[in-house]
Amino acid sequence: MSGPPYGSDSGPRTYETPVGADFLQLRIDEAPPGGRADWLARRLRLAIADGRLPVGSRLPATRVLAGELRVSRGVITEAYQRLSEDGHVEGRGRNGTVVVAAPAKARPAGTAVPPPPPGSLFAAAPGTDIFDALRDTPARIDFSPGVPDLTAFPRAAWLRAERAVLRELSASAFGYGDPRGAPALRVAVADWLARNRGIRADPGDIVIASGTAQTLTLLGRVLHDDGIRAVAVEDPGSLGARQHLRNSGLATPPVPVDADGVRVDELRAMDATAVLLTPAHQFPTGVVLGGERRRDLMSWATERDGLIIEDDYDAEHRYDRAPVPALRSLLAEHVCYAGSVSKLLAPALRIGWVLAPPKYRDALVAAKRFADLGNAVLPQLVLARLMESGALERQLRLLRGRHRRRRDAMIAAVRTHLPNAVVHGAAAGLHLTITFDADFRDTDLAAASLTRGVKVQPLSWHSRRPHRPGLVLGYAAPTATDIAEGIATLGETFRHLR
Repeated sequence: MSGPPYGSDSGPRTYETPVGADFLQLRIDEAPPGGRADWLARRLRLAIADGRLPVGSRLPATRVLAGELRVSRGVITEAYQRLSEDGHVEGRGRNGTVVVAAPAKARPAGTAVPPPPPGSLFAAAPGTDIFDALRDTPARIDFSPGVPDLTAFPRAAWLRAERAVLRELSASAFGYGDPRGAPALRVAVADWLARNRGIRADPGDIVIASGTAQTLTLLGRVLHDDGIRAVAVEDPGSLGARQHLRNSGLATPPVPVDADGVRVDELRAMDATAVLLTPAHQFPTGVVLGGERRRDLMSWATERDGLIIEDDYDAEHRYDRAPVPALRSLLAEHVCYAGSVSKLLAPALRIGWVLAPPKYRDALVAAKRFADLGNAVLPQLVLARLMESGALERQLRLLRGRHRRRRDAMIAAVRTHLPNAVVHGAAAGLHLTITFDADFRDTDLAAASLTRGVKVQPLSWHSRRPHRPGLVLGYAAPTATDIAEGIATLGETFRHLR
């Protein structure tokens, strides 16, 4: 059969290209003739009301939007002016036109639902979203552990390093990177570990991950695929770490911790062939894995062909003790070492590293590849520049002095306002744990404190076996003034609770 295709019975047909903008998918042909400015103003008000244009977002430049919609610039200017008169947007010179207010959303009578009371976070066993919920709960003073002094982030040094990287970066470097991480950062991390943790590592063996959280998730999948169904964990030990392992389908049997660290004799009595430890500064008790325990642990790993996952989460932050060698430096073939800059710079960077034993290295790289094709390259290169220049070590020295002073302020406040509390883990790290020789639930104390504007984590969240009630208190982020006020509030709350 021949002839014009699809029923066409005439010569070449011309088509008009629809005129519209990517911004809010605006189609100017929907506007009534002579009412384009009114139509655009209505569309923008609706987008502000339903949240597509939240407060703080910037509208396109009038020239740009006029070009996309093929209308005069005066149409866009008039629509923006109407929103400005309504109080929805504001012109800010070179910063453009910014949304500054949204219309209040009316609720039907009787449907207003107040936010849940702060204490409800502690009413039941913590779920997988508990840390998200706790972070989202406002508090006057936040003693959440694991956060450095974020006001001390080296913004100027980061900007200088970022400018230097961008000046020197070739166009090809903006493409996809190596899933193992940027080679420059892996070299810098290898040097950092050699200088600061006594670990000799080939840069090719280092994998860059999105913090230790992702390391645990990736490693959990690798271990599960290798037939391992359980990773023993310290007790008390990090609730967050347990959650990541469980999310990979792994059981997390608890191993007791005492004044010398994990009880290796208890570990030997278990069937597990893998264990997650924080040997340099045990979370949350703060104890250091003793020399005899280390030797016994090395024997366990060798005899059982076991795997030790070493979470070296804040080992650089030490104040009153000598450096503690990393387990990885002693038995590399049985230790998977995990570190990050979350406690050195900021958790927001989401940059960490992992050194896996040869047995799991290729599988870990494959897991990282299929997870996200590798971390964002530009922040890696900036961090590498900071490490190479010595700026990161200068930052660490600054933080040590500042954190030490805040730790001392917290210990002094605890002695004054909670004189019966026992302080643990003061020699290093970013937090203290305090315990009480009393019969009450630490979740009740945490809940009551939060209603008074002080945010803390109960020790029971991180404990599986019966344990004395206690609190885990981060001291690095709050100021000395806030520490004094917060601990005083805790003391008053404790007395009312009793």
